[in-house]
Amino acid sequence: MDFAFSEEQEELGRTVRAFLADTSPEGEVRRLMETPEGFDRALWRRMGTELGLQGLAVPEEYGGAGCGPVEVGVVMEEMGRALLCAPFLSSAVLATTTLLRCADEEARKRLLPGLASGELVATVALTEDSARWDARGVRLTARESGGSWLLDGHKMFVLDGAAADVVLTVARTDDGIGVFCVEGDAPGLTREPLPTLDPTRRQARLDYAGVPATRLRTHGDGWDLVAEVLDRAAVALAAEQVGVASRALDMAVEYAKVRHQFGRPIGSFQAVKHLLADVLLEVESARAAAHYALLAAESEAPDLPAVASLAKAFCSDACLQATAENIQVHGGIGFTWEHPAHLYLKRAKTSQLLFGDPAFHRERLAQRIGLDAVTVEGAA
Repeated sequence: MDFAFSEEQEELGRTVRAFLADTSPEGEVRRLMETPEGFDRALWRRMGTELGLQGLAVPEEYGGAGCGPVEVGVVMEEMGRALLCAPFLSSAVLATTTLLRCADEEARKRLLPGLASGELVATVALTEDSARWDARGVRLTARESGGSWLLDGHKMFVLDGAAADVVLTVARTDDGIGVFCVEGDAPGLTREPLPTLDPTRRQARLDYAGVPATRLRTHGDGWDLVAEVLDRAAVALAAEQVGVASRALDMAVEYAKVRHQFGRPIGSFQAVKHLLADVLLEVESARAAAHYALLAAESEAPDLPAVASLAKAFCSDACLQATAENIQVHGGIGFTWEHPAHLYLKRAKTSQLLFGDPAFHRERLAQRIGLDAVTVEGAA
């Protein structure tokens, strides 16, 4: 497998980096952190119309560019570097992937053009109070009434749930798990923003009281679709974590060159050199893992579930290490609100938990490659 990106993909990364340098500098990130929605709708539409970022993975027949997971990963990495305040992960990855992988052509025709252009924002509502990322965590119920579906219950930690125009909600039915399309202004739906550690990525609690919904058609049980979407979302998030970690490393190296102690740059001291070398090794290893996972998703590799868990676990740890060591190199100033280092650490910590923490994915990796069965048999 060739890990190198094509020239077109490299150029995409350079274009997005330049665009975000102009539109999402630190000052703008801090401004959007304090706004009710947490992102700029006008900029979101510009991203869709001028660069076509939201439609990268959307086929041309629905108004997109017809690209694949690699291009999405390239963009996610740059967004991680910039700490972009925008619902790209929730709308362009989670919701868009759900629509693309389901069996509902009518829903694709109705929603994908708006998602690709940036006119619509969508998200997926899965987790509840247990914060589980498996089918056993789904307690919200869906019942048929007069030929339509009504949802009752609540969802927690929904990415951009308070701002989404469309919420694809995972619910339990009499015949298993289903995925339901809910309008953001549907009667009976109450949305409450949640205070979270990372102010650059919004989450919300959604309460459903007889909320009308349309069930998406799926290939078999709805959980099979959700599991597939989560694997692909974990791969995209791993790419973003590489961007966060890479930027944190750059910040630490830059500071080590200009901060002087005892008449010399702190970067000249062996302890700091070794620390930064260790972080560099972790970041580059994480980049290799994320790129491998993106290529596996691109090629529809049968081992994608295992690769997704591997990438998510490794990139989560590497990202947290890089952002924490960045603060360590900066010393006292790295702990202050005025310095951006803490924002990268907070993004790293919340991303580590999103879609399952490293322990969850290591256990899942063991299950997916049959290691747990071998261990049990050997112990017996």
